[in-house]
Amino acid sequence: MPNDPTARLQAWQPEMTAIRRDIHAHPEMGLEEVRTAALVAAKLREWGIPVTEGIGRTGVVGTIKGRRPGQRAIGLRADMDALAIPEATGLAYASTNPGTMHACGHDGHTTMLLTAARALAAEPDFAGTVHLIFQPAEEGRGGAEAMLADGLFDRFPCEAIYGLHNQPGMPVGTFATRKGGFMAAVGFWCVQFRGNGGHGGAAPHLAADLSVVAAHFILGLQTIVGRNVPALETAVISVGYMAGGNAESPNVMPAELTVAGTARCFNDGVRDLLERRMNDLAQGLAALHGATASFDPHWNTLATINHDAQTEVAVAAAAALPGAQVDADVPPVTGGEDFSFMLRVRPGAFMFIGNGMKGGALHTPQYDFNDDIIPLGAAYWLSVVHQELG
Repeated sequence: MPNDPTARLQAWQPEMTAIRRDIHAHPEMGLEEVRTAALVAAKLREWGIPVTEGIGRTGVVGTIKGRRPGQRAIGLRADMDALAIPEATGLAYASTNPGTMHACGHDGHTTMLLTAARALAAEPDFAGTVHLIFQPAEEGRGGAEAMLADGLFDRFPCEAIYGLHNQPGMPVGTFATRKGGFMAAVGFWCVQFRGNGGHGGAAPHLAADLSVVAAHFILGLQTIVGRNVPALETAVISVGYMAGGNAESPNVMPAELTVAGTARCFNDGVRDLLERRMNDLAQGLAALHGATASFDPHWNTLATINHDAQTEVAVAAAAALPGAQVDADVPPVTGGEDFSFMLRVRPGAFMFIGNGMKGGALHTPQYDFNDDIIPLGAAYWLSVVHQELG
């Protein structure tokens, strides 16, 4: 990568770390990122970058045009939202919003893209346009869909888009991605069984026993993966919630019983199959026992499918960084990412960057983003711009 910006990025690290920790201390849930979005917009304007706010409610887009002639445009995307998890790190900059924390590193993602924006604005030595996309509500509240519905790519045309996410446990200095299916479609589902209820001791024969229905349903779920999903496809169905009856009246058979959980897969056809078979199973078992069932599925993300050409760009961008190690064929992971919605309308690639061995696992109360990788993540973004528009 020519004109290696490492020294400049390292010099800015203390200031950018302070920004990251400020965002960390003031986490906001999806579509509520008012303070975070205002901070992002203010910093972009401070560096002379034109800004558009309020895209998909709280999304922000900054636009930088290169000094060299060129008509191509690309998008670099970071997410801004936090999670409903109480923080237990004990850090000096821990969350000041009880019950909410940056447990997935979106504070760091935002800061890495801000750092890259600052460098691009200071030295726009590229041909074309870079759109800096700061997305709200990645964590299940539909932020990508909201920005797309608000005309994101009509208002800010992009020939290709790129995303970056930290990965705890991967050493600092490493990157990982793959062509094709990278991350899973993530679904949540809920089944409500209904019957007439009854007395479990005096007259169980007069009731539709929903506990039996639910027991058969839960066992039957695992046959969907084993007997309906093709053997070479990956799918997961798990139960995470059950509720029915009252602990103070265990002799009463409930008239309503709820079972809910998650489903994961990498193929749109498998996603439709899982949904259809879960519904069939619930309806059939309920009818067999004289009860009824309602099935409500919701898919937070589609499968994250990287495009071949853009994955090659992303790999080349990471490999160009001094000392970086890149795994270009990492195994798929069953976590989800709503960047997947953007990848269905524009070609692009999603990349993992190592967060190191400290800071806890994602989505846990002990997690913290590793500030040491802020310059590296920013350098990756600059390298992507060089690969695409250099």
